[in-house]
Amino acid sequence: QLQLVESGGGLVHPGGSLTLSCGASGFSLDSYAIGWFRQVPGTSEKEELAIAAISGQGTRTYYADFVKGRFTIFRDNGKKTVSLQMNNLKFQDTATYYCAASRTSNIRVGPGLYEYWGRGTQVTVSP
Repeated sequence: QLQLVESGGGLVHPGGSLTLSCGASGFSLDSYAIGWFRQVPGTSEKEELAIAAISGQGTRTYYADFVKGRFTIFRDNGKKTVSLQMNNLKFQDTATYYCAASRTSNIRVGPGLYEYWGRGTQVTVSP
């Protein structure tokens, strides 16, 4: 059973940067499409669509409009992880961030299309 683990969350000042990583012990994520989702404080569900996603081959990426130009999703083949580089963080980016994996290598943006989920990592943007 594929179990995803996110890491890299933390407290950062506005304008700062963080890099989140998504990995799976004993598994390579090479053939899985990976998406990053988030759940903001005070809400009961994750945001409707992925904030960023990457295809299994890493040739296609997707970004929500509100993160374009600030976030970058990429595969680290050496570490067998998928990372989300987040720059110029804003207060509105405060959330729990989740990675998800789909056995279908095509890029996915809807949460219902992912079979595996991590437990999340907290990102707090605060002065």
